[in-house]
Amino acid sequence: MRWRPARKPRSCRSKPNPPVSQLPPPEHIAIIMDGNNRWARHRFLPRVMGHKAGIESIRRVAEACDKRGVRVLTLYAFSTENWSRPRDEVDALMTLFGETIRRELDELARRHIELRFSGRLEELSPALQDQMRQANERTSVGGRAILNIAINYGGRGEIVDAVRAMAREGIDLKQVDEVTIGNHLYTQGLPDPDLVIRTAGEMRLSNFLLWQTAYSEFFSTQTLWPDFGEDDLDQALASYHRRERRFGARPEVSNRGR
Repeated sequence: MRWRPARKPRSCRSKPNPPVSQLPPPEHIAIIMDGNNRWARHRFLPRVMGHKAGIESIRRVAEACDKRGVRVLTLYAFSTENWSRPRDEVDALMTLFGETIRRELDELARRHIELRFSGRLEELSPALQDQMRQANERTSVGGRAILNIAINYGGRGEIVDAVRAMAREGIDLKQVDEVTIGNHLYTQGLPDPDLVIRTAGEMRLSNFLLWQTAYSEFFSTQTLWPDFGEDDLDQALASYHRRERRFGARPEVSNRGR
């Protein structure tokens, strides 16, 4: 598994690539949104201001993905490890989640975008759980695209929960295969990510979609999440389209001339 960092565009090309808008989009993009705290620190602002700026970036990027025909966008919003952050920051984040759902729900419903949530949702506050359930119910009918928010999410925990669910159902171990496991993950019914983007220059998965990213393409950018916009997204898409996805197979080699 290798991350592909952002590259500076070449000043000249003998054969220019077609614009991203003319290329088929990935069906599923997943983003590890990193850099909110650094963004705030660089501006001598409280951490919560970085998270609020990150919400604005979510709106920009979700609209940009929708405009480019991306069917599924998964955003890593809060990991199971994030509970170890300062209590006031965690409380502010949970409040911000609820406020954002309330503010954006009408627009998501109007645009027929289904809002889903992935993670150990039962560990969140009852009020937030109820809010997420209602948001999903309101947007799940007739949705043409999906915005999937990974909240209280951990990739290892997701696999553990899938195994526990299969055990509760009494599934014979001899009948368990990759499809069976996939059907018990939080993301059941969603395609695996074609492209994973991580902001703020980091090159690690941080326990995100460990099962689903087996054959995903990776892109890392130095841009902090609150500064990430359409141009950054297009740079990631351009990098994605330059690659040859093999899914573990070797490319065909011509025997001509041998």
